[in-house]
Amino acid sequence: MIFNFLDNLESYTSDYTAQVLVGYCLVYIFMQTFMIPGTVFMSLLAGALFGVFKGVALVVFTATAGASSCFFLSKFIGRPLLFSLWPDKLKFFQTQVAKRRKSLLNYMLFLRLTPTLPNTFINFASPIVDVPYHIFFLGTVIGLIPAAYVTVRAGLALGELQSVGDLYDFNSIATLFFIGIISVTPTLMGKKDS
Repeated sequence: MIFNFLDNLESYTSDYTAQVLVGYCLVYIFMQTFMIPGTVFMSLLAGALFGVFKGVALVVFTATAGASSCFFLSKFIGRPLLFSLWPDKLKFFQTQVAKRRKSLLNYMLFLRLTPTLPNTFINFASPIVDVPYHIFFLGTVIGLIPAAYVTVRAGLALGELQSVGDLYDFNSIATLFFIGIISVTPTLMGKKDS
């Protein structure tokens, strides 16, 4: 049944590519902006419909656009909500950002590459703890590529997945942590030199 659905969706996508792309982008950006769960399924869909390379580019573009929208929305109206929802996480994040001010890009990459803090929280809290937008943007664009690749690639085998847990096996998680450690190494080396 899912194969029939995917066949119909692929056929529709090839007939109405522009409309599907615009619709996909709008839905993904809206979900990211307003922190609506389910973007992992959108990433899977990108792999199923557009293949790995186009899918990764699409996911990174839409995820970054949505994260940026969330960043600016939070900057203007998010402070009271953030303090009421996650006061402890916010204090922790604020302390970490202050400690790593000189190598903030490395820290943002580390956060994006590892599941240390949820991306939703990072998007929402970054403007509150004074992460400059250009650092946030670069950390998001670069840091989302590995996870987007894993998820989009899994979308190619969409019909075979039994659960969301099937997306991230031990090797995928270990790889993401390894990349995260590498991204924070310059920060750690800088601390030893000073």
